[in-house]
Amino acid sequence: MAPASPVWSTAGVLWAAWALMLLVSWRLWAAEDDFHMCTWIVVLNEFHSVGEASSTVQFFEQEPKDTVGRVFSMLTDSPIDPNEKYMGFPYYLKVNYSCEGQPSEDLVRSGHLMGMRPLVLVTFYSAVNFYRWKIEQLQIQMEAAPFRNKETCLASEVCGMSWYTPMPLKNGSVVMRVDVSTNGLGPFIPPKSFYMNINGFLKLDEKKKIQFTIGDEFFYMMPWHFENVSSRPLRYTLDHSPVLILGGIPHEKAILITDTNFQDVSLVELSIDSCWVGSHYCPQTGFTATIQDAISTETTLFIRQNQLVYYFTGTYSTVLDKSLISRSWIRVLANECIRQLCPVHFDSNGTEYVIALSMGKHDGYLHLGTIRDGRVAFSMYPKEWSVCETMNVVKCSIIWAAMISDAFLLRMLVENTQSGSSQKYYTVIGYDMVTNELEVLYTFPEFIPDARGLEFLMMLGTETYTSTPMIPRGMLFNTHNKLLFLWGNFLLQSYNNENFIYLAVFPKELFIKFLTNSFHGDLVMVTDTEEVWYLQEGSYTVYRLFPSRGWDMYVSLQNMHHSSLFAPEETMITIFYDRGQLYQIAYIKKEGKGRIVKRLIPVEKLLMYQQRDYQLQRQGGYLKLSFMDFCPFVVMRLQDVPNPQAYTREERYLARPPLVMERSGFHNENSLAVYQGLVYYLLWLHSKYDKPYADPEHDPTWRWWKNKKEDENYYFYLASNWRSAGGVHIDMESYEKIYNLQPEHQLPERIFLDKGTTYSFSIFLAAQGNSFKMQADLDAAFQVQSKLVVGVVVGDPLCIEALVQQKVLANRNSVQFLITLKDKKLCYDQGISGHHLLKTSMMIKVLGSSGYCFRNTNRGLVMQGNLMVPVFIGCPPGKRLAFDITYTLEYNRQQNKHYFDCVYSDPEMPCFLFRDMFYPFFLIQDLVTGDSGSFNGSYVMKVVGGGPTMDDVRDYSEEEIYRYNSPMDKTGSLIWNTKTERTTNDMAFHILSHKSLGIEWLCQENSPCYDTVPQSIFSPEFYLKVLVSNRDVDSSTYCDYQLTFWLHIHGFPLSSKRALFIVVVSASVFLGLVILYIAACVLLPYVLTAWNTLRWKINNLMASDSYYTYATSTAVFSMASQMSFPESYRDPSKVVSKTFQEKEEPESSFGMKSQA
Repeated sequence: MAPASPVWSTAGVLWAAWALMLLVSWRLWAAEDDFHMCTWIVVLNEFHSVGEASSTVQFFEQEPKDTVGRVFSMLTDSPIDPNEKYMGFPYYLKVNYSCEGQPSEDLVRSGHLMGMRPLVLVTFYSAVNFYRWKIEQLQIQMEAAPFRNKETCLASEVCGMSWYTPMPLKNGSVVMRVDVSTNGLGPFIPPKSFYMNINGFLKLDEKKKIQFTIGDEFFYMMPWHFENVSSRPLRYTLDHSPVLILGGIPHEKAILITDTNFQDVSLVELSIDSCWVGSHYCPQTGFTATIQDAISTETTLFIRQNQLVYYFTGTYSTVLDKSLISRSWIRVLANECIRQLCPVHFDSNGTEYVIALSMGKHDGYLHLGTIRDGRVAFSMYPKEWSVCETMNVVKCSIIWAAMISDAFLLRMLVENTQSGSSQKYYTVIGYDMVTNELEVLYTFPEFIPDARGLEFLMMLGTETYTSTPMIPRGMLFNTHNKLLFLWGNFLLQSYNNENFIYLAVFPKELFIKFLTNSFHGDLVMVTDTEEVWYLQEGSYTVYRLFPSRGWDMYVSLQNMHHSSLFAPEETMITIFYDRGQLYQIAYIKKEGKGRIVKRLIPVEKLLMYQQRDYQLQRQGGYLKLSFMDFCPFVVMRLQDVPNPQAYTREERYLARPPLVMERSGFHNENSLAVYQGLVYYLLWLHSKYDKPYADPEHDPTWRWWKNKKEDENYYFYLASNWRSAGGVHIDMESYEKIYNLQPEHQLPERIFLDKGTTYSFSIFLAAQGNSFKMQADLDAAFQVQSKLVVGVVVGDPLCIEALVQQKVLANRNSVQFLITLKDKKLCYDQGISGHHLLKTSMMIKVLGSSGYCFRNTNRGLVMQGNLMVPVFIGCPPGKRLAFDITYTLEYNRQQNKHYFDCVYSDPEMPCFLFRDMFYPFFLIQDLVTGDSGSFNGSYVMKVVGGGPTMDDVRDYSEEEIYRYNSPMDKTGSLIWNTKTERTTNDMAFHILSHKSLGIEWLCQENSPCYDTVPQSIFSPEFYLKVLVSNRDVDSSTYCDYQLTFWLHIHGFPLSSKRALFIVVVSASVFLGLVILYIAACVLLPYVLTAWNTLRWKINNLMASDSYYTYATSTAVFSMASQMSFPESYRDPSKVVSKTFQEKEEPESSFGMKSQA
């Protein structure tokens, strides 16, 4: 079996000295290690499995669940709004801790009784595609709630218990880090980090069991999968890969896969076709089922088997569409012969990258794969001529490639064959993908140079050489500090791709197999013989970590503690960095049983143990072992460090569990469900806070409690009397945003710099021995005569600068260095918040401290004297422009002497009167620090859309936007104008500021708001979609602020034609009504007379008809005995005529008498 830590042969006399050292200082090391014997245990539980002792699950569900609505409906008398929708998450975090040699349940109970509450900090890593998802550094800090286990127990109060917190989800994030620490009560347990990443390569089968979508899982890992197998590199996109994969399983198309950074790991046989496609243009010498290369990105896995490349896009609904999910492995570059896959560690432009190196017919080309939102595409480079044709060589092969993703530059390591001979030489080629230019950056010498005992050697071409050929194998580029490493049986480094430094400490007899970089100033090399070497970037000394004397000592101490992470038989699988810590994945075999373990490689301890200079001094009646301390200082402290949030841009929320009405303090399923809903709603408020109109208070939680804050004492009264609804009390102060995180005397994890921004702090160094002396001249200042020299190196000296001021404290034998990092306002244009940031770094080094200076802390031994912080230049995340509606309304009321709102007012969108001057004001809101101040820069305002109602609005075209907003418009289409004369360089648009003279609404004849038709009896209204941007007109910041908001304008005047039409119509209607009234008044008597006459005649007609009917009936019955009928009976019409004549005659005679 290949050992993970090969034994280093040492002389017996030296071993005797080290054994004595171990025995003398055993108590010190034992006490130091006991300090870390306890550790946190965090697992994932399903929502309905809380309280089950053995319940664990993998993270694959990604949608909130409607599981807490019933519980919230019971909280009738509480601060929450019953009309809001509260959701739950699929999982809980179950927190415990254990100490070696003690029962875990007893420990948890004792910790609970001593008041311990684990503090859980969940950090959401932002998505790659910032065009779709907002770039933010979001954290939520929760306090775990105690919960009794569900199994039966004889104790009256508690037997088994654990602590629980919700495991929140967030759209746009698939990588989540969980940091657990104590609240300061109970036993001290060192903080520990866990990764709870979403595994998008899992599914539920018909039996509701979890299975892999990429293949079938091996339930047993066999020894031959790992024994005598060479280690291999772990390749992934930094900070964005939720799942890590590792190939190299011999004779198996299988990979190791983990979603917890190897806290747990699975062996999966991939469901690929394993086709063998050999041809004359693809010179494969043999076939193997082994997966040679494996690279993981945010949503997609890439593998190479022989010359074939496959990819698989997982189920990640939080960052991509479901239509892009793969159902099986997809073969790509089917007509190409691929020799190797090279990783690109950093994303750029919202995209991830993978490099595939060709051989055969396309030797001299490479294929660059781009991955965005699960979409994979490959392009071949160089675009026109191959590297071989450009370099005018007979044959060449690209054996490695690296990409500087921010600048779209490629660095290629090329093996060339000279024409007319078989002799090979190697070059480094640079290729610009934008301009399609190719150049030779460096040509390797044929042999390794002779350093003549020096630690490093500048490669100038004049040095002497050994007889050992220089054979390069690969390269690595650090985007932050711009260091390029070339490696093979040597190690070269360069800051500018022109001047290379040979690090002579690394032995030329060894070949480097792969490099691992922390991207925080540390570099590890793994050789073909499984040796591990260490280098601090910026220094020239290379240290062997193992096999080494320090490693043997460390392993011996671990075995004395009976550590379960070490065994006599072990094999190193891989080695990688996680948040600045070096970890080794090893297969160990103990008592015939093998397993994979993840263990920390304590670089600081190994370097300290390797210090050979020690002495034995007699103190009293015993010998004391002491080391010679080569560190140039005794104490190194960071002072005057500013609060970190303004520079790290980390937004943090606080969410404590609700108080339960149970006297024992244990939570139940309902109270935990309430905790789930509250955390969900807190994150929902955060996501909805990015709105154009600024709230009166700059805080996302303000709207949550604004209507309930005045009743806070009442809810507290209910809780203090155990009368809270639902048995829980929700403290409104327990759900807030934190703006005042403290620096804890350490530099931040990263620094964001806006235009001209500075970051200042101090370094205090207490020197070893007497490091100061006074000059002969008494008037002269103290001069430092020791090694207390601090150097600051920046990655881009043209973009940022570091100023160092030294202050000598002779009476304290100390020196204080004030360091100021400043942006030089030269290297960045303008960008949206968090987009297209320029990556660089700041490295701080104390001369002579590399590998010699260490300090014990509560987190273990740390290295001192070397600090490296990534720096990002551009518009920092978390800054936005907002419409200051509160001050705008107040100022407009003052200037216009009045304010008229709409008839139907909307508090979320107040109205503005058309005839009033409009004075807009804006705020720059910092979502991280809580600062909110007036925007005093310049901006351009454009109306980009509008409509008479919100349902009828439309976006305007570019031509329309120009006509409606430009002072150069001659078509009579302006919507607004201003007396401010300042315009853009092309005079196309006005440039406004907070000092502008106001905006006058015009709505000219050809504008869309001209002649607006009223929708009711009230004045016409119009909605304007307004875009405000400071791009290219504001030089005070790197931020390209873009704000789109709605303006509701009312009181529009009518057009002259429509007004004339309305006047004419109105006048006509009015005149018609007047005429009708006059006519009615004049004709009314005649109409009444005619009506009365007509009515009288109708009545007479009806009366005569009734009389005729009666008379006829009487006559018929009186002459019934007569045999003959009169003529009138035979012709009734004559009788009726006669009757009418008789009735008309008296009326006529009556009329004649009246006239007389």
